Amino acid sequence: QVQLVESGGGLVQAGGSLRLSCAASGRSFSLYAMGWFREAPGKEREFLGAVSWSNGVPSYADSVKGRFTISRDKSSITMYLQMNSLKPEDTAVYYCAAMANSGGAYNYVGSYDYWGQGTQVTVSS
Repeated sequence: QVQLVESGGGLVQAGGSLRLSCAASGRSFSLYAMGWFREAPGKEREFLGAVSWSNGVPSYADSVKGRFTISRDKSSITMYLQMNSLKPEDTAVYYCAAMANSGGAYNYVGSYDYWGQGTQVTVSS
């Protein structure tokens, strides 16, 4: 079992930045990839990006490419989401997720085995 804990959410003005963290813990688990999603009120959960745990190579949804950066620290088993040039439409609950084994598409919710509890990000205009 893997526990994921997000942190770093909050209220920020448009144009500002936030850095989210997702710390993974548990007993004897494997990680293939980790991803970030968000869910705004009344909308479906949206894929933002993911990172390969082995080589750290990220991939992004077109909607956030150039503004958001995903990284990971193997030693602390933590993934990060650096968000710049934030817009009011970025307001949502942000979730991290972990994929234990290969075979699933990064942008598919069902590919992930574990989810964090979510952290609220609110961008004011």
